[in-house]
Amino acid sequence: MTIEASGSVVTYSRKVFIPLTMLCRDVCHYCTFAKAPREVRSPYLSRDEVLTIARTGVEAGCREALFTLGDRPEARYGAARDALAAMGFESTLAYLGAMAKAVLDETGLLPHLNAGLMDDADYAALRPVSASMGLMLETASDRLSERGGPHHGSPDKVPARRLEAIEAAGRAKVPFTTGLLIGIGETREERIEALLAIRDTHRRHGHIQEVIIQNFRAKPGTRMADHAEPSLDEHLWTIAVARLILGPDMVIQAPPNLHSPEELAAVLRAGVNDWGGVSPVTPDHVNPEAPWPHLDLLDRATAAAGRVLRERLAIGPAYARQPEAWMEPALAKVVRRSVDARGLPIVDGWHPGTSVPMPIEHRDGTTVRSNSVREILGRALEGVRLEEADIVRLFETDGPDVALVANAADGLRRRMAGDAITYVVNRNINYTNICLYKCGFCAFSKGTAKDLRGPAYKLDFEEVGRRAAEADDRGATEVCLQGGIHPDYDGHTYLNVLRAVRAAAPSIHIHAFSPLEVTHGASTLGLSLHDFLSMLKAEGLSTLPGTAAEVLDDEVRAIICPDKVNTAEWLEVMRTAHAVGLRSTATIMFGHVDRYANWARHLLRIRDLQEETGGFTEFVPLPFVHMEAPIWRRGQARSGPSARETLLMQAVARLVLHPLIPNIQTSWVKLGEQGVIAALRSGANDLGGVLMDESITRAAGGVNGQIWDADHMVTIAEAAGRFAMQRTTLYQPMTAAE
Repeated sequence: MTIEASGSVVTYSRKVFIPLTMLCRDVCHYCTFAKAPREVRSPYLSRDEVLTIARTGVEAGCREALFTLGDRPEARYGAARDALAAMGFESTLAYLGAMAKAVLDETGLLPHLNAGLMDDADYAALRPVSASMGLMLETASDRLSERGGPHHGSPDKVPARRLEAIEAAGRAKVPFTTGLLIGIGETREERIEALLAIRDTHRRHGHIQEVIIQNFRAKPGTRMADHAEPSLDEHLWTIAVARLILGPDMVIQAPPNLHSPEELAAVLRAGVNDWGGVSPVTPDHVNPEAPWPHLDLLDRATAAAGRVLRERLAIGPAYARQPEAWMEPALAKVVRRSVDARGLPIVDGWHPGTSVPMPIEHRDGTTVRSNSVREILGRALEGVRLEEADIVRLFETDGPDVALVANAADGLRRRMAGDAITYVVNRNINYTNICLYKCGFCAFSKGTAKDLRGPAYKLDFEEVGRRAAEADDRGATEVCLQGGIHPDYDGHTYLNVLRAVRAAAPSIHIHAFSPLEVTHGASTLGLSLHDFLSMLKAEGLSTLPGTAAEVLDDEVRAIICPDKVNTAEWLEVMRTAHAVGLRSTATIMFGHVDRYANWARHLLRIRDLQEETGGFTEFVPLPFVHMEAPIWRRGQARSGPSARETLLMQAVARLVLHPLIPNIQTSWVKLGEQGVIAALRSGANDLGGVLMDESITRAAGGVNGQIWDADHMVTIAEAAGRFAMQRTTLYQPMTAAE
């Protein structure tokens, strides 16, 4: 199994450690965490102490609260029973649940609970207040619990009991962390037995989000103070075997503070792809003698192994991509809103449509995936149709490989479209926001009555014509007309809209009607798509906008727009429009419930239709603006794509659609100035329109204005190191006479 198979990203969790109690009924011979009552100031941290630690973590940018504690100390110590009774709790686990809830409710940190042995009822009780839980298997060897062994006198370390607790977590659908502690007297064969047991329980339940391969460290003051520590080679061997047994999809962790910085690259090459929790606030209470490495050092060590360090949540990325399957609804909502399509948190504060400037990360170097990325890019630059897996690989790129993809796309843009940054002077006319459809992403459409986000409206034909004439007088060469599907509208409505515009502005280019509107108009008149589109063209329709596409994959459409045209219907409208001589644009609206595979399928479907008809003039990536979208407000969608994903969409679209679609547009209303400039350096060559009266993104919560005039287009082009050129809708340069 190659290192490259597990990807270039290495994760870590920025967390605080909350040692709820250091009392424990076990007496592991290597442990310095567990204390006797006389050695601690109080059997349990108080609620105020817990929250103080958590709030300190929030201030330091942490997202996880790791609760560490001894196993049911009340079973051994009267002091623990008395303390719990005084606080009004029957057990340590009950108190843990209350404290986890307090941290979650009052700080927003996601709790991860390491609470020792638990059964089905315990997991059910704690699941609503935790993002994930964990229990180290440590070993599958009963021999280590015999007299003289490190686990003698520790009833909770019996392998069968720990395996049953891990199995119960699977039945409860708890995202779970487990692992091995190596070097405490077990054999290599016994390590393999433990790894096989973990593999088998994961195959039954799919709940093991991470496996830790932790190397024993001898600690003064313990019975095993003089026990030999495992060598680096022994640790690397065990990591490699774990990777082989558990497969490329498993997350394998090794604590970075238990190795010297010089050893970390070797640990990664052996198969590790996670560093676990790294706290900027609290020490490792289990290994207090080993301080956490500074994150800058960890980043450099990770890069030295050809990997990219990225933050994760307490719930692993594979589980954060589908949190509703693994968490209570309230927690799933928090997680889903926090992450990108990979399941990793968006940590820079940028979202499409906001006023926060898009952050642009520039990284030099290479990763373990750079060679395979270059191979894919080589085929794309030659115009070869990429496979879905190739495109997914491009969207997965991170760190230096993002620049690799963006630079390839920008070079291709220069070759295919030159250095001109084009734009069109146009006006949006959204003639009604009343719509029969209930697309989950849409904050523009209203019902037939007033809505929370403003009043419903319907422009009459005279007003549509007046706005078109006004646009013509102000120098617009195009009007873009779209609206909701009003219950009173039929095919005649769209024909009359065209007549009103053509009468008011005879020479203006009419760019109008999404495939949904075309389908509605044709069906209400009992006409075929071909006949209705021919009628629209005869009345003055010039081109069609490629909206209503969202993501052309019915797996996604079933969630975000189940009553809308499906993928095949959208494509058929465009195929027919091209057949009757109407050209169109193509769009994608991404970053909500979709995955990279869905994006890949969308791009390939656009490419394939373009190869068949040649009718698309441009491709327009539209990142999801989440703030007022109903599906986001219900907690069912992500908060738009990350900056990395947004720029990759611009670049990957250029590469996948080459050489069939020469124009890639970037949306200033979604990206803002800095984001648009970055997109123009990542394969885009067009700024779209000045968009007098843009309203759809504004309704969704976007704040980047309703118009960018020609002077602003020139300014942006110069900032990108290029020059601006006004164009027609069909990408012909405007002459002075025009």
